[in-house]
Amino acid sequence: MPRAALPTLLLPLLGLAAATVAGADMISIHNEEENAFILNTFKKQWKGPDDILLGMFYDTDDASFKWFDSSNMTFDKWEDHGDAEDLVDTCGFLHTKTGEWKKGNCEVSSVEGTLCKAAIPYNKKHLSDNHILTSTLVIASTVILTVLGAIIWYLYKRNSDSGFTTVFSTTPQSPYDDDCVLVVAEENEYAVRFD
Repeated sequence: MPRAALPTLLLPLLGLAAATVAGADMISIHNEEENAFILNTFKKQWKGPDDILLGMFYDTDDASFKWFDSSNMTFDKWEDHGDAEDLVDTCGFLHTKTGEWKKGNCEVSSVEGTLCKAAIPYNKKHLSDNHILTSTLVIASTVILTVLGAIIWYLYKRNSDSGFTTVFSTTPQSPYDDDCVLVVAEENEYAVRFD
């Protein structure tokens, strides 16, 4: 399984049947942070054996350790011991107390346990298309109503600044006329009175 950005669940499983066990892959460690995360997890939760099989093996064809998931070996944390030993059927183990790696016989893995990882489904919470459409419509409606309000206000102010004011009066100005309309210019130059 290629490395994914998804969270990883550590699963100590007994036995080494294959590189993939029950939907989980044997673990590969690529930097000190991953190694420290695994070590801290073990210190808090692990009550089993001190040595857990990592997802690596010794490849006699090119005389190097390789990860079962075929990822590159970019990090190691081997404990300081001589390499004069025979490495046939050799696997890498993580010491759960120190975080160091050591070499050991792959055949004893059924007794020791195997460290595996499994991707946990991650449900990304985001707005659905309906929410996005609704939000867009609300914003567009708000903008349209604001523009219409500005246009109506502009037209009102333009008409009110035309220079004439209409005043209705209920007081009788003339005994012959019940209504009187007075049109007054702003500068009061052309005041007209109807009698």
